[in-house]
Amino acid sequence: MAAGTLTLRDAFVGRSSSARTLAVIVGGAGLIAACAQISIPLGFTPVPVTGQTFAVLLVGAGLGSAAGTASTLLYVALGALGLPIYAHHAHGWSVVTSSTGGYLVGFIVAAAVTGTLAERRWDRRFSSSLGAMLTGNIVIEACGAAWLAHHLHWSMAKSLELGVYPFVPGDVLKMYLAAAALPTAWKLAGRRR
Repeated sequence: MAAGTLTLRDAFVGRSSSARTLAVIVGGAGLIAACAQISIPLGFTPVPVTGQTFAVLLVGAGLGSAAGTASTLLYVALGALGLPIYAHHAHGWSVVTSSTGGYLVGFIVAAAVTGTLAERRWDRRFSSSLGAMLTGNIVIEACGAAWLAHHLHWSMAKSLELGVYPFVPGDVLKMYLAAAALPTAWKLAGRRR
C-alpha cells in the first residue's frame, strides 16, 4: 500500500479492529436511516424535507472518506434491496430510479467529499467544518437537481426552483447542527482528531 494511503482500519483510534470498523459503518447507515424518517412532504415538489442531509454530512466528516462512504453506500444499498429505510419508509430499486434518486447518489458522493475534506483537517475548526459540509451539501443538491431535470424533463431552472432553493434555509440549519455534533461523532466513532 502506498505511503499516506488511509484505510478503513486506519481511520479509527489505535488501528481498531475490523469488528469496530464494521460497527461504525453500520451505525452511520443506521443514523442516516433514522434521520430519513424525519420527513415532511411538500405539495409542490417530489422532494421532501428530511434529516438525511444532516446525517450524511455528519457521517462523512465524522467517519472519514472510506468509512463514511461505505456507511452511506450501505444505507442506499439496503434501501434499494427492500428495507424500508428511505424517507417515509420507502424502499426498493424504484425509489433509487425515481425522481429523487439523484439525491441518494449525491449522498454517497457527498460523504466521500466531506470525509476527504475532514481528513485534510477541514474538520478541526467549526468554520472550516462548515466549509466541508457546504461543499458536501452542494454535491447533494447538484446530483439531485440534475437527476430531477433529467427524470422529469424539467429545465435546470425549474429543477433548481423546485428541488434546491426551497431547501436552502433548512440545509443551512442542518450544516450548522452537523458541524456542532462533529466532536461527539468523533468520540462515538473512536476517530482520531
